[in-house]
Amino acid sequence: MEITKVTLRPVAMNKVCAIASIVIDDEFVIHDLRVVNGDKGLFVAMPSRKLPNGEFRDICHPINTAARQRIQEAVLEQFEAEGGLPAFMAAAAALEEA
Repeated sequence: MEITKVTLRPVAMNKVCAIASIVIDDEFVIHDLRVVNGDKGLFVAMPSRKLPNGEFRDICHPINTAARQRIQEAVLEQFEAEGGLPAFMAAAAALEEA
């Protein structure tokens, strides 16, 4: 599996700094991954939906740790290349003011 493209957009949602989309092998796209500024640093959360009972369930997710790590590394590498946490926080603040 090769992650061939990562796109990010800033958001202002609690601890979520950005929403990401990834393209795998130039053939498959996954939207709505979340870059979260958690207590132990940045991490990537998989897209999920809220169930009627209030719980959240991932819509898609990696099957093993190695795949999860590749996705997280690709997304966070692009996040840093685009200015990292300061840039995305500033962009999110600008969105809130608009």
